[in-house]
Amino acid sequence: MLRLAPVYAAGRLLASNIAAAPLRQFRESGGTVQPLPLSSLFANPSVQGNFNDWIWRAILSMVYRGNAVGYVTARDYYGYPTMIEWLPMDWVQVIDSMPSGPGSFVNPIWYVQGNQVDATDIVHIPWFPLPGRVLGLSPIGAFASMATTNLAAQEYMEAWHATGGVPPGTFKNVTQTVDQADAAVIKARLMDAIRTRQPIVYGKDWDYSPITVPAYEAQFIATLKLGATQLAAIYGVPPELIGGETGGSMSYSSPEQREIELIQLTLLPWMSKLESHLSMLTPRGQCVQFDADKLIRLDPLTRWTIYEKQRLIGGANIDEIRNRESMPPLPDGQGQDYTPLPIAAGVSITPPAIRGRSDQDLDRLRLVRREGSGNG
Repeated sequence: MLRLAPVYAAGRLLASNIAAAPLRQFRESGGTVQPLPLSSLFANPSVQGNFNDWIWRAILSMVYRGNAVGYVTARDYYGYPTMIEWLPMDWVQVIDSMPSGPGSFVNPIWYVQGNQVDATDIVHIPWFPLPGRVLGLSPIGAFASMATTNLAAQEYMEAWHATGGVPPGTFKNVTQTVDQADAAVIKARLMDAIRTRQPIVYGKDWDYSPITVPAYEAQFIATLKLGATQLAAIYGVPPELIGGETGGSMSYSSPEQREIELIQLTLLPWMSKLESHLSMLTPRGQCVQFDADKLIRLDPLTRWTIYEKQRLIGGANIDEIRNRESMPPLPDGQGQDYTPLPIAAGVSITPPAIRGRSDQDLDRLRLVRREGSGNG
């Protein structure tokens, strides 16, 4: 199904964006958040590639097969996973159809390449979980007929271009009748000239009329666009980003606004799914979260305006701002102060007062009699 461009595009869009978001690990205690260094699992999760590649594999397995199934290959002293390899779904089988006991939904039996494995060594992230089933729904399997139709349309398009779709033109003699033998020779010479892109030379008694038929008259372009739009709805991605069409015209006030919509409507559900499962692999009380704000590329003016407001209210110090811009901290700890600028300047800040309603104001409130009404 990767031959189908919208399916490939949807996987690329989701995997590339989620893998590009930095992962943060922290501990919540007493209403406060304490940042923590990343566990070794997220620093070097696989023997092949890095964390970015590892997330790519998990997302693509979820997108194309509906599940990401990993096998724990290393653990630390406390038993927490330090390395996990994502498995091809063709290698994985699970028995969960028994009413109770081993092989039931609550106690499934896992097999990898026909060998039973301990369920505690399996890390499973279903994309679309169903009641009573361990494995999630495969989007390609559920919509196989639609994908097959789109593939057929794509193959038809390739064949249409390869064969010319329709005869490229007509070549007729306007003064005499040409028999079949002469016509075959003339056609062969004409086709040789067309294939080699050579000029065609003919006399005044010959008339060549090229035939041009728009591709959309075969309806496969419309079919492909419809398929891309349907696939976008399945994966929750904007249709226009994978070759489909939106239901109406959409305008964005800025590129940042478009990125924000992509994060909120498309990426956050996938990120939340990953975060909840990856947090289960960390010690109790610790969580991981993707920093989706890093996916928004602000222009310099907007970025520094935000920094200015953060520094104004004490939300960030100067060294933190400089660090985000890959600049060294100020010497002698001068950039470590969090004091809001008005307080540092000795300006007294008075919260705005909410004006109450006085008795004099209440006395001015009167019911107004309307004409034609007996009520005041």
